[in-house]
Amino acid sequence: MAEGSYPPELGYHPGHGWARVEGDTATFGITWFAQDQLGEVVFFDPPDPGAEVAAGSSYAEVESLKAVSEVLAPLGGEVIEVNSELGASPEKINDDPYGEGWLVKVRLAAPPGEGELLDAAAYQATLS
Repeated sequence: MAEGSYPPELGYHPGHGWARVEGDTATFGITWFAQDQLGEVVFFDPPDPGAEVAAGSSYAEVESLKAVSEVLAPLGGEVIEVNSELGASPEKINDDPYGEGWLVKVRLAAPPGEGELLDAAAYQATLS
């Protein structure tokens, strides 16, 4: 993963999360910036499948050697899948935050509204 990479096909939340929307579902994760600030991730505490998440609210925790950080949902909906690979290999969040390091899949409560997610350029502008 290239340093500071922000794939253009994803939507971003100012709380350093991303969403890959596919129909009425979305995959969530944390951005390259977030994992870089955290440092080495050693534990992921996910929500249970069936849990309701609200846009902008905490839905999980990521623990690194530096800190325990809440993960904010970029969109609202119901958790339908958790990345079970992260239990044994939380470092995937650092190694591949937009691929194998995805966190959860959510059935969206509603399609994303206009301006609800930032594009890659707008998200990067919030970092400076």
